[in-house]
Amino acid sequence: MSLPRIAVDAMGGDEGVRVMVEGAALARRRHDKFNFLLVGDESRIGQALDAHPNLRGASEILHCTDVVGGDELPSRALRRAKSTSMGLAVNAVKQGEAGAAVSAGNTGALMAMSKIALRTMPGIDRPALAALMPTLEEHDVVMLDLGANTEADARNLVQFAIMGAAYSRIVNGFDCPRVRLLNIGTEEIKGTDALRDAATMLQQATGLALSFDGFVESDKINRGQVDVVVTDGFSGNIALKAIEGTARFVTDLLRNAFTSSLRSKIGFLVSRPATELLKHHLDPNNHNGAVFLGLNGVVVKSHGSATAKGVANAVEVAARLLEDDITNRIAQDLAELGETRLRETNGGKS
Repeated sequence: MSLPRIAVDAMGGDEGVRVMVEGAALARRRHDKFNFLLVGDESRIGQALDAHPNLRGASEILHCTDVVGGDELPSRALRRAKSTSMGLAVNAVKQGEAGAAVSAGNTGALMAMSKIALRTMPGIDRPALAALMPTLEEHDVVMLDLGANTEADARNLVQFAIMGAAYSRIVNGFDCPRVRLLNIGTEEIKGTDALRDAATMLQQATGLALSFDGFVESDKINRGQVDVVVTDGFSGNIALKAIEGTARFVTDLLRNAFTSSLRSKIGFLVSRPATELLKHHLDPNNHNGAVFLGLNGVVVKSHGSATAKGVANAVEVAARLLEDDITNRIAQDLAELGETRLRETNGGKS
């Protein structure tokens, strides 16, 4: 049984057509049920497909030569949504011609186009950008919002928590993910009014498929002690960039240390299995594929500098969300939250 096909913005990202097609081909080799709508310049996509016969028979090309620039303002990109590869990929989801869209292009433009074309789900005020990050444990941690909303009130944060928990249940297989709000301390008195109000709302909610454990500080995000970290897009994006920067700093520090002398080079050879494991764990391509949650459709953002392996992982994220019907899962949890509020209003009566 084939999944609904996945629309790929073949023109987006730093490397464009070559890497996007190669990534789709890799995903297809891993899962032969995947089918694709490749959006972009037909001649360039056709040339790239020559190296991947396994993908050619599972793909249709939607010709388009117009591309959203990496630094293009979302407002300008929106005006060109009907003519760009990114806009046409998202529109394919809207029209039911694809089940999901994957793009490595301009994040702001992709968010704007997706929100306008697909609209937010009933019960969701704002969509959120969620991504997976490595931890010391075997599972990744889901974090949202990572930049879609610079501000968020208590109601938004509760909705983010519900969406993040649904995503964690799919990608990590948890029945009841541990959810925490990012804060400057774990004490109940710490943080903004929005954070404290959101905590109260989550503590009082019953029947949700999540376990709310209060607040978490940024130094504990990757310890494996929490499954979903919830915050506003401003704080979330800063935290994400700090984590990514620290990972690169550690990697560069080790590289410099191991090449500083002959003894260091010998030490590198001895410790190479451990350093290779560290490199694999910190490689962003292994965690590629941020998701716009809360929309009436699946849209996945691949990192602009992702390799073919990273693009394949983003495609697989999209497929998994389709298989497990992320939109319906979120809707069910929102309905449960509504029932909780109704019971509170009626004095606990069902």
